[in-house]
Amino acid sequence: MSEPSSAPPAAAPAQPERQSFVKLAMRNMVRKGRQSLFHFGLTALGLTGFLVLIAWLGRPQLPGG
Repeated sequence: MSEPSSAPPAAAPAQPERQSFVKLAMRNMVRKGRQSLFHFGLTALGLTGFLVLIAWLGRPQLPGG
């Protein structure tokens, strides 16, 4: 009838939830491989395009040019 023996099983299932999102993302990336690289490439291309567009729209208008 000791109560402390019931505490460890309750704490054991919580262990996987303590994994970081980075570790889960890395595991998923390794598992999906090519699709993850494709999506990463699309994201990088889209972000670069967005930054170039913002830079182009916000360029200074110099006189005489």
